[in-house]
Amino acid sequence: MPKINKILVANRGEIALRIIRSAQEMGIRTVAVFSEADRQAPHVRQADEAILLGPPPSSESYLNIEKLIEVCKRLKVDAIHPGYGFLSENAAFAKRVQKEGLIFIGPSPEAIETMGNKLAAKTAVAKFDVPLVPGTEKAIEDIEEAKAIAKEIGYPILIKASAGGGGKGMRIVEKEDEFQSQMERAVSEAKSAFGDGAVFIEKFVTSPRHIEFQILGDQHGNIIHLFERECSIQRRHQKVIEEAPSSVLTSEIRQKMGEAAINVAKSCQYYGAGTVEFIVDDQLNFYFLEMNTRLQVEHPVTEQITGLDLVKEQIYIAEGSPLRFKQEDLSIQGHALEVRVYAEDPKNNFLPDIGKLKLYKRPQGPGVRVDDGFEEGMQIPIHYDPMIAKLITFDEDRNKATSRMIRAINEYEISGIETTLEFCKYVLQHEAFVSGNFDTKFVEKYFSADKLANTSSKKEEEIAAVFSSLLIETNTKSNQQKNKTGLSSSMNKWKSRARK
Repeated sequence: MPKINKILVANRGEIALRIIRSAQEMGIRTVAVFSEADRQAPHVRQADEAILLGPPPSSESYLNIEKLIEVCKRLKVDAIHPGYGFLSENAAFAKRVQKEGLIFIGPSPEAIETMGNKLAAKTAVAKFDVPLVPGTEKAIEDIEEAKAIAKEIGYPILIKASAGGGGKGMRIVEKEDEFQSQMERAVSEAKSAFGDGAVFIEKFVTSPRHIEFQILGDQHGNIIHLFERECSIQRRHQKVIEEAPSSVLTSEIRQKMGEAAINVAKSCQYYGAGTVEFIVDDQLNFYFLEMNTRLQVEHPVTEQITGLDLVKEQIYIAEGSPLRFKQEDLSIQGHALEVRVYAEDPKNNFLPDIGKLKLYKRPQGPGVRVDDGFEEGMQIPIHYDPMIAKLITFDEDRNKATSRMIRAINEYEISGIETTLEFCKYVLQHEAFVSGNFDTKFVEKYFSADKLANTSSKKEEEIAAVFSSLLIETNTKSNQQKNKTGLSSSMNKWKSRARK
């Protein structure tokens, strides 16, 4: 089995720092790469070696495959960890890494290719009796044919980009007369985002929940799951709050979904860490959505409830080691929550914000974890994803983990930019979240900018009241001091006159 001695982390920010720390704990040397925009980033200092890739645009830095390979050769690197985003699900990159005699810390290029195309993924998993949402089995281009299929499935339907992700190239169609314009938009957006205009049609599941299962597979055919994550709190089809376990799954449904997730992994002979995503309806019927062939942003909540370090497990698997535990060895311990701290303005339709972190103080205390890649005084660059940090809390049950998260949010001090922290606090205190009765439409159903405006006003009133109180107290003390000084002065004058 190959032993990894040096890893190049082909990423930036909090995930690069996260990978570097785990590798160093294993006695593995690390190489950080960075763009000119990230020259002062913590991951650059933390690594054993660091190499400048190029200008800020990712196409000239983090996506520059030739430069990455050249750095690996020059510094005698054994393996590359892609993190998530950038090149993490690029099958051509994984092939190139292997061709150069390096270890790709991730699945096989073939697995990435299969699961990277939603139609190919559906075809593969169908052979393993994994539940699928009713829809087309191939890409649709002809508008009239697509209309006929949509009518047969029944509205509402969902048009999805075959090569898509992150909500791009996706359109919900409520009625037939909207179909053509929405399909044209979906095709156009898919071409722009992925260079592939292929789309397919699925029945749209109303009131859906987004629940995913973490899986681990080794290169010897062993596959297990590490339970689920609830990821239904989203904006623009992208996650903002995640938790583990889900508050709605029974042990019976959890077992069935876990088995389905393992079968999805088997369908592409998967090894490494991966995530199988399901859509769950209001009757708790579940359907395969997609598989992410990489480490997920929200992996810390799984680490908290299992006690495992997923990055270390990825490295063991990449070295060829068999899984170090069996399914029956694992159990859920406690409850974990994660909120993504984005540089976005929830009061302005979650538009990204850029600027300088004038004040940046992390929350602390038992059961609080912050995964970030920024420090006070740093600029939030416009070139990359607007996520600043991930705030994770853990406790023995959901209520306590939520209370701890609210405390941690209150303790988190960030100024200079707008963030999603207050929005996340609003969600956590909302009756729908507290009861567990929510779905992916939480924002549409319960949130509007004025909700935070009211919160901000109350906060400002509270701050103003505190300052007023302090001011009154200061003035009172000042007046008392003046009175004392005045009395003392009069006494001195009286004593002076008495002496004469």
